[in-house]
Amino acid sequence: MKFAVIVFPGSNCDLDMFHAIKDELGEDVAYVWHDETNLDGFDAILLPGGFSYGDYLRSGAIARFSPIMKAVEEKAAAGVPILGVCNGFQVLLEAGLLPGAMRRNANLSFICKQTRLQITNRTSLFTNSYHDTDTITIPVAHGEGNYYCDDDTLVSLKANNQIVFTYEEDVNGSVANIAGIMNEQGNVLGMMPHPERAVDALLGSADGLKLFQSIVKHWREQHAITS
Repeated sequence: MKFAVIVFPGSNCDLDMFHAIKDELGEDVAYVWHDETNLDGFDAILLPGGFSYGDYLRSGAIARFSPIMKAVEEKAAAGVPILGVCNGFQVLLEAGLLPGAMRRNANLSFICKQTRLQITNRTSLFTNSYHDTDTITIPVAHGEGNYYCDDDTLVSLKANNQIVFTYEEDVNGSVANIAGIMNEQGNVLGMMPHPERAVDALLGSADGLKLFQSIVKHWREQHAITS
């Protein structure tokens, strides 16, 4: 399986993402720059954290117009797994690939710490390896991670089982303590916590590794069906 790590000007978690896939997961991975236009040959797309374009205007607002995003949108429509972490989540929101918006943390301060997450959907392609695990430990590092959506959107997210992760306690003011959501099709996930920083116990937690293993498991199952 081959992963693409999208690199925007200001990305700073691309190395962590690359390491998680190559060294911890053992899968093929390559960097794809923001000004490229083709994602053919990739089986999963990863949008890493950081401060794309310096977070000018809004986090992710300029990156959303990068040439590579048209290819990301095409892959999303084709059902290819896409994961956006932190700034990557913000980019997906700005691109309209996920519903809602991101605001500054409720305390107006940058938050960097380990958080406990509830897995609210264990059947998604991103969580199928967690099995009976109810909670995981994943770090956050953001200043604008306060997820917002209107009441109708929240009802829809709950009805369609699109809320994948929630914080055990209020971390940043997010509606319903939402930490991660996916699209209705189930192949695009955005989350503020950093699973790529939780792939080895030496980092304080290895709970993030199963998220990437889940993507590979799903791809292999689908590949076996179609081959």
